Amino acid sequence: MSVHAAFLKGINLGRRRISNDELRAHFEALGLHQPAVLRASGNVIFSDPGRRGEDALAELIASGLERRLGYAVAAFLRTAPELLGIAAAEPFDGPTRARLTGKLQVVLLGEPPAKQAQARALALAGDDDALAFGRRELYWLPAGGMSESSLELRALERLLGPITIRTMGTIREIAARHLAR
Repeated sequence: MSVHAAFLKGINLGRRRISNDELRAHFEALGLHQPAVLRASGNVIFSDPGRRGEDALAELIASGLERRLGYAVAAFLRTAPELLGIAAAEPFDGPTRARLTGKLQVVLLGEPPAKQAQARALALAGDDDALAFGRRELYWLPAGGMSESSLELRALERLLGPITIRTMGTIREIAARHLAR
């Protein structure tokens, strides 16, 4: 069976609350196996006995959760090898990491962005932010906290399509707990 990570957008924000056990049960009800939920922010590792393609799985999860929860939930999927690659990434050099001491963020994208969109997105970074693209990820290193940054996340989303963000620490924890062999 293929192993995937789903990063859900809009879980446990505002008045929308769901427990890890409830989220796990929803994935099981969708026919997905061995769902493991990390933190209460919509990080789910699971196996797909149907070996469906990524688009079909993302649609199954998004539409299934919307039916069950009553609101739209975007699902950003990565295979186990993709997630291990993201976890191993070191997108910024030593001097950049020394200058910008915030937590490394991984902006998960639905599709690989066009070169023109990448260039426009990179131009949004000010002196207190570093940005670098992976295949379907944008790595973001702020000088401090995310809320202190002048990077316009809505502008990024207009350029790159829907996004959801996780810290590199979360990505690495998922990889270590659920994918390391």
